[in-house]
Amino acid sequence: MIFTKTTIDDSYWKVSIDNPPVNVFDPEFSVQLRSLIDELEENQNLKVVVFESANPEFYVAHAELVNIFEFPKGEGKTGLSKSWPDIAKRLEQAPFVSIASIRGRARGLGSEFIQAFDMRFASKEKAIFSQPEIGIGSFPGGGGLERLHLLTGKARALEIILSGDDFDAETAAAYGWINRAFADSELDAFVDNLARRIASFDLKIIQKIKAVMNERVVIPKNEHITETQIAFFASLTEPEARTRIKALLEKGLQTYGEVELNLGKYL
Repeated sequence: MIFTKTTIDDSYWKVSIDNPPVNVFDPEFSVQLRSLIDELEENQNLKVVVFESANPEFYVAHAELVNIFEFPKGEGKTGLSKSWPDIAKRLEQAPFVSIASIRGRARGLGSEFIQAFDMRFASKEKAIFSQPEIGIGSFPGGGGLERLHLLTGKARALEIILSGDDFDAETAAAYGWINRAFADSELDAFVDNLARRIASFDLKIIQKIKAVMNERVVIPKNEHITETQIAFFASLTEPEARTRIKALLEKGLQTYGEVELNLGKYL
């Protein structure tokens, strides 16, 4: 199983991500994540869930590129593609609070994964963030074009997306990409204390706060997300993208090693 659930109590769950060797977001990741979200939504007592990684060097590396066209097809509960956009929208609209506790690399779809969470906290020493798609001849196709600028502002989102470079946790926090960066030794205690504090409050009030905020703030429109995803997959069929992806795979992309550890350098 890619996702291991730990029930702290009925109101507070932890989920650990483990998809060796580098936690790529592959078709099976998508299938299991959708099943997990079903389970989370069915728990009427759940107030907060924390997602962390079993691999301290990779949170979610990026989308799996060899089998990128084998992701689940069809619409999910929100009318978006069930491969990922539907899951992201469900996290945004969920009656529970979602928190990402980040160690390791969150690049590409890994970055878009955490953007769908309510809150994001990271290790100063071990977290790295990137939207590297431009380096493979493409662009963020899983919500990055729709959500990142809402967190960072337009100028910083353009810097992140157009550079394709790696960003450390302190810079990501300063940009608004994540809430805060902590010394690695302090991260777990902070996130656990915050989750327990939230879980101690009235579920109806937690749900009302999220619902009202979703009404008042800009939430990406389904048609925009769908248009971007279609264009993203189309871009991967272009000769430039095929050449760049092939070169990176030959150098060791999607295996544990220098390229995945320092992807910004190799783009």
